Amino acid sequence: MKKKIILAGAALLLLVVLSGCQQTDVVGKTSITSFDAVLQAIPNQIAEDEMNGGWALSAPDGTARFIWSKDYSSGAPHDVMLEVDAKPFLAAGLDVTKLPAGMLVDDKIMVGTMLGDEKLTYSGEVTPLASYEQLVNLKRDHIKYHTALDHYGVDIGDGNMFEWAKDLSTNDKDIVFVLNPQIFIDAGVDPDKVEGWVFAKVSAEDEDKKPIEVDKFLKPFNIK
Repeated sequence: MKKKIILAGAALLLLVVLSGCQQTDVVGKTSITSFDAVLQAIPNQIAEDEMNGGWALSAPDGTARFIWSKDYSSGAPHDVMLEVDAKPFLAAGLDVTKLPAGMLVDDKIMVGTMLGDEKLTYSGEVTPLASYEQLVNLKRDHIKYHTALDHYGVDIGDGNMFEWAKDLSTNDKDIVFVLNPQIFIDAGVDPDKVEGWVFAKVSAEDEDKKPIEVDKFLKPFNIK
């Protein structure tokens, strides 16, 4: 009897811990409201992307897009991805033969990741925000908070990100497309010569939450 009581107590404790984690997921919840603010600030730059089975948020200058899926069972090559104009990288020395197959499509560079194969179900209308909420609820580990810039973001994989300001009214970098420069440097790109992208060291955290600096290509925009 004592063993059963201990097991029951452990199960109850686990439920309390899990419930507490869900209730205190400030990053996940607040990322939804702040992402909604971004969507509302640039409605003309948000569109359905039928080719990739999701939604696309375009940069104000049209040189980059963040794309997120409506349904992970759609068969699209990526569930979250960045699509960027290849021309600045080509002009800076990119040897396309050194890129992974499928990364360059026509005049676009694409980086992204698959999140799974779940068929997503919605309780209401399928909207850009609703699809982002699915991402938060089902793939929470892909949602990040960047302390140094006060940004939320979606981890695209391999050091690539799409980030947005927690508060559009107090941040001069409202949305930021973030690329890991190493694959481009390895393919011949001079990182200081990529027009339209800032090559910079960014404050981050390692797996042990210790502060580090990493090299990134950044394309920031002030949208409000």
